[in-house]
Amino acid sequence: MTPEERLRDNLIDMHEAASEAIGFLDGVSFEVFEQDLLYQRAVAMTFVLIATAAARIQSRFPDIASEQPEIEWAKIRGLRNLVVHEYDRLDWRQVWDTVQADLPKLVRQLDQLLHPHIQGE
Repeated sequence: MTPEERLRDNLIDMHEAASEAIGFLDGVSFEVFEQDLLYQRAVAMTFVLIATAAARIQSRFPDIASEQPEIEWAKIRGLRNLVVHEYDRLDWRQVWDTVQADLPKLVRQLDQLLHPHIQGE
C-alpha cells in the first residue's frame, strides 16, 4: 500500500467513525443518551476510532496534520485518552455536545481533504 493510500484510509476511518457517531444519536434526545449505556459505549468507541486514525496521521504524515490546523488533532487525541483512561469520569453532556457540534464540522473538513475538487466547484 502506498503512503497516499494509507493516508486516505486513515482519513476515511476518521470520517466513517465520526459519521457513525452522528448517526447513532440521530433522533435521540440527550436525556435518552445520558441514560442509555449502549448509546454511550457506541459513541465512545467512535471517539477511540477517530483518535486512533488521527494519531496515525500525525505520526506518519506530520505535514498533513500541520497543513490542516483547522482540524483539532491534539484535541482529538486527548479525547481518546479521556475515553480510554477515564471512561468512568466522562461528562456525557460534553460527549453529546461534541457529537452534535464538533463532529459534523470534522466530517465537512474531512470531506474537503478526501474530495478537494468539490471545494472549488
